[in-house]
Amino acid sequence: MDVMPKWADVVLVPIVSLVLAAFLSALLILAIGESPSEALKLMVEGTLMRSAGWGYMLYYTTNFIFTGLAVSVAFHAALFNIGGEGQAMIGGLGVALVCLFIPWPHWSLAIIGASFGAAIFGMIWAGLPAYLQAKRGSHIVITTIMFNFIAAGVLNFFLVGALKPKGSMDPATANFPTSTHLPTFEDMAQILGIEKMFRSAPANVSFFIALLACVAVWYLIWRTPLGYEIRALGKSGPAARYAGVGSVKIIMIAMMISGALCGMMAINTTQGESERLILNFTEGAGFIGIAVALMGRSHPLGVLLAALLFGFLYQGGAELALWTKIPREMIIVIQALVILFTGALTLMVRAPLERLFLAVWKG
Repeated sequence: MDVMPKWADVVLVPIVSLVLAAFLSALLILAIGESPSEALKLMVEGTLMRSAGWGYMLYYTTNFIFTGLAVSVAFHAALFNIGGEGQAMIGGLGVALVCLFIPWPHWSLAIIGASFGAAIFGMIWAGLPAYLQAKRGSHIVITTIMFNFIAAGVLNFFLVGALKPKGSMDPATANFPTSTHLPTFEDMAQILGIEKMFRSAPANVSFFIALLACVAVWYLIWRTPLGYEIRALGKSGPAARYAGVGSVKIIMIAMMISGALCGMMAINTTQGESERLILNFTEGAGFIGIAVALMGRSHPLGVLLAALLFGFLYQGGAELALWTKIPREMIIVIQALVILFTGALTLMVRAPLERLFLAVWKG
C-alpha cells in the first residue's frame, strides 16, 4: 500500500531532490574557492532582478516546455523518447521551408504556418521509430537515439547544400522575410510604453504557444478517450490490450504527438530568435526535456515549473561564467546534479520519505 500522499510525491520529493543537488553544488563551488552564497546571489540578481535576464530565462523555458511536454506524452504511454534533439532539428527544417518559400503577409499567419510545418516534420521523424517499435519490435530508446544522428546529417545536408544562399560561407539558410519575424517581449513592452524592459532578450510570442501546449496536453491526457487509452497502455500494456486498446495505434499516436511537440520548439529558436535555420540550434534542449518531464512528474503544470527552473539555471549559469571564476563546465556539472537527483535518483529520495510517512501513519 502506498502510504505517501500524492502531494508529497508531486511536491515534496522534487523539493528534497533539489535541496540535495544544491548542497552538493555548494560543496563543488567551495572546492574551487568561490562562495556558494555569492554565486546564488549573482544567479538570482542576473536572472530575476533584470528584465533582460527574465527575457533569456523565458526563452530557454520555452524550449524546455516543448521538449518536456513531448517526453511526458511518450512517458504516459510507457515510451522513452530520447529523440527530441533530432525531432526538433527536423522541425526546424519544416519551419525554414514554410518561412522561406511561402509569402506570408504577417507574422500572425506565419507563426501558424510555421507551427504546422514544425509539428508535421517532427511528427514524421518520430513516427518512423514509432513504427519500428510498434510493428517490428525495435526498442524505442535505441531507434530514437540513432535518429538523432540521422537528423543531424539531414540538417547538415540541407544547410551546406540546397538551402544555403549562393556566396555564403555559413552553414545556414538565408534570413527569413521580415513579415515572418516574431514580436519579442521587448517589442511588446515598447507597445505598452515600457521602453527599458527585456532589452535584447530573445524571448518572443512563442512562449504563449508553449503555454497553450501545456493546456492542450493536459486536456488530451486527462480529458479525452485517447488520453485514457495512452495512460492505460502505459500503466499496463496487457490489460489495455485485453480491454481492446490497440497498442500499435497508441504507440504511433503518442510518439507522433511527442515528435510534433519537439518539432515546435523550433518556432522559438529558428523563427523567433535566429530568424533563419542554423546548425546546432537545439543546444541540448531535447535531452533537457527528459529531466524536465521527470521532475515535473509528466504533468503539464509540473513541466512548466521544471522548465522555469532549468531556464533559471541556464541563464544563471551564464551569469556565473561571465562574472566569476566558476568555469562554464562547472555550470554544466551543477545542471547535471539537478538532473541526477530529480531524475535518476528519485527513488533514493522517495524511499526514506515513504518510511517517514509510514511511521507517522502507524503512529
